[in-house]
Amino acid sequence: MAPKLKVQTWLLMLTWVAVEFILSSTCCVIFLGRDSPMEILLSAVLGELTTRSINFFISRSSKPSALDVEDRLRRVLLRAQVIVDEAMGRHITNQAMLLQVNLLRDAMHRGYYTLDTFRYLSHDEEDAKDQVVSHSLSLSKISFLKGFCSSSRNAQILEQLQKALDDLNSMILDVDELVVFLTSYPRLYHQPYNMHLLLGNCMFGRQMEAELVMNFLLHTRPHGTEELEVLPIVGPRRVGKSTLVAHVCKDERVRDHFSEIVFLSDQDFTYDELATFRERCVMKYQSNSNKDGRLLVVVDSDGDLDEVAWNRLYSASRWCMPSGSKIIVTSRSDKIVQFGTTQALTLKYLSYEAYWYFFKTLTFGSIDPEMHPRLMHLAMEIARTLNGNMIRANIAACILRDNFDIHFWCKVLVFLRGFIQEHVSRFGEHPFDLLDQNRPAHLGRMATASEEFVIYHQYQRSSQEEVPKIIFQDVMCGNVKPHGKFEVLAWRSRIPPYYSYINTCEIQELKTKAAKRKRS
Repeated sequence: MAPKLKVQTWLLMLTWVAVEFILSSTCCVIFLGRDSPMEILLSAVLGELTTRSINFFISRSSKPSALDVEDRLRRVLLRAQVIVDEAMGRHITNQAMLLQVNLLRDAMHRGYYTLDTFRYLSHDEEDAKDQVVSHSLSLSKISFLKGFCSSSRNAQILEQLQKALDDLNSMILDVDELVVFLTSYPRLYHQPYNMHLLLGNCMFGRQMEAELVMNFLLHTRPHGTEELEVLPIVGPRRVGKSTLVAHVCKDERVRDHFSEIVFLSDQDFTYDELATFRERCVMKYQSNSNKDGRLLVVVDSDGDLDEVAWNRLYSASRWCMPSGSKIIVTSRSDKIVQFGTTQALTLKYLSYEAYWYFFKTLTFGSIDPEMHPRLMHLAMEIARTLNGNMIRANIAACILRDNFDIHFWCKVLVFLRGFIQEHVSRFGEHPFDLLDQNRPAHLGRMATASEEFVIYHQYQRSSQEEVPKIIFQDVMCGNVKPHGKFEVLAWRSRIPPYYSYINTCEIQELKTKAAKRKRS
C-alpha cells in the first residue's frame, strides 16, 4: 500500500474512534445530568485523549524514514558539491562570497561524514557475518557505536541525517546569488576528470586564507605612509603555513606586484647576513629605479622569534626596502603577533569531517566508494587513527590504494591499533602526538612483531636537495631492513613549496622478558 493511502486509512480510523468517544461521552452526560461536575471532567479527558491520539498518529505516519532522508541528503550533497567545486576553481576576491563558500563547504563535509556514518551503521550486521572484518572492527564498534547501541539508535541516526539535510538546504538557499556571480570570476585551473588528482595536487581547504594573504599583499596604502606592513601567520607544526605562503607567492598577481621575493629563516638574523640582505635590497632598488621595486620578505621562524633579532631585521628592512614592500612572518609561537601591523592569521587543523573527505578521496581515487562499503568502513577507522595529519593521510592512502584488498586493509587497521595501544601502555603518550611535536616515537613493523621502528627526528628538505632512496612504506611493511640509524623518505609533496619530509630512524629488536629457572 502506498504511504499516502496508509496515512488516509489511519486518519479515517482515528476519526471513527473520535466519533465513538464523543457518542459515549454524550450518553454519560445525558445519564448524569447536564450541569453535573462529571460532565465537565469527562469532556476534558475525552477531548485531551482525542487530540493527543490524532497528533501522535499523524506525526508517526508523516515522519520520513532514515532511508528517505538519506536519499534526499545524497541529492542535496550533489548540488552542494557542484557549487563548491565550481567556486574553488575560481579567483574569488569578494570576502563575503568566500565566507559563504567556506560555510557551504564545511556543511558539505559534515553531510558526507554523516552519510558515510549512516552507511557504516547500516552495514553493521553484514560486517558481523564476515569473521575477518568483524574481528578487525570489534574495537571500533565498541568505541564508535557506544552512543548508538541503544533502543533510540535509529532516532539518533535519523536526527543527525535530518540536521545535515536541513543545514545543507538552508546553505544552498543562501548562496543562490553566489552561483549567479561565480561565472564573473576567472578560473584558477582546468579541473581534471578525477577529483583525487585535483586534491593531490592543490592546497586543500585554504582558499579563504589564501585570499586574505593575497589582499594583504596587493593592498596599497596612500603615499606618505612610511610604516612597513607586517602580516603574522600563526599555527601549530605541519598545519600548512609554508604551503599557504608558497601558494600565494606562486600566484601571478603577487609576482607582478613585487620585483623580488626573499625567504629568510632564523639562521639569517646574524649581523653578517643582515648586512648582506641590506646591500642586496639597496642594489635591487637601484636596478629597478624606473619601477616601484617593491620587495616581499617571508620570514619562517621555527620557534620563538627573538625580539632583538626582529628589531634588527625590521629596522634594516625599513631603511633599505622601497615603499610598498611588505613582510610575512610565520611561526608556531603566538609571540609573533606583537610584530604585526595588521591582524594575525591563525591556521588550525582541518575538522575531522573535512579530513575524512580528503582521505577518502585520495584513498579510493577513481573508484566509487559506494561500490565497496566494507572497504569504506575500514578506511574510516584507519582515518581515525591518523590524528588529522596530512602527511600520514597521503602515506596511508598510497599504501591502501596500492593494495586494494579487504584482508590487507584489515591487517593495516589491526597493526595501527596494536602499536598505538602498545605505545600508550609503555610510554603513556600517543605515538603520533610525539611525532607531531618532533619527539622520538616507537612504531611497529607489519612484517615482524618482534621489531619496532623508532623515529628520532623529522625534518624537511627543499626540492633541490638530495633525498634518501629508502621509502617509509618499505621499512614499515618489511620490504627492507637497514641496520643502524638511517634516513627514510616519508613523503615528497607535489604542491609548493615541494618539500621532501625526511625521518631519522632505527630498527630495534623488542626485548623479551624470559623467565629464568633456578637450578639447585
